[in-house]
Amino acid sequence: MKQFKNIAHLSLELVQDLGLMIIAISTVIAIGMEVKLMFHNEAVTLADLLLLFIYLEVLAMVSIYLKSGKLPIRIPIYIAIVALARYLILDMKEMGQWKMLVVGGTALILSLTVLAIRYGHIRFPYEKDAE
Repeated sequence: MKQFKNIAHLSLELVQDLGLMIIAISTVIAIGMEVKLMFHNEAVTLADLLLLFIYLEVLAMVSIYLKSGKLPIRIPIYIAIVALARYLILDMKEMGQWKMLVVGGTALILSLTVLAIRYGHIRFPYEKDAE
C-alpha cells in the first residue's frame, strides 16, 4: 500500500509539474504576442506594461513554486493588485464613480492583506522558518 501511495504521489507531482510548464510556456507565448502587438502599433502604453508585468509575475510564481515546492500567497495577491490597476486604467472612462471606488477599494484591501500577511510572518514565524 505504501508503494502505491508513493507512485500516486509521484504521478500527481509529475502532472502538477507538467501543468506548471504549460502555464509557463503559454505565458512566454503571450509575452511574445504582446511585444509583437506593441511593435505593430508602434506604441507602448501603460496598459501594455502592466500586462507584461502580470505575465512576469506569473512566470516568477511558477519559478518559485518549481524551485521550492511552495507558493507564497503574496504573489497571486500582487498579480491581482496589478490586474485591478490595469482594469481601472483601461476602463476608467466607462466606469461610474462607485465602480471606480469599489475597484480601488479592492486593491487597497488586497494591499492591506499583503501587509497583514507580512506582519504575521515576521511577528509569528513558523518554527522551521525561525531556525
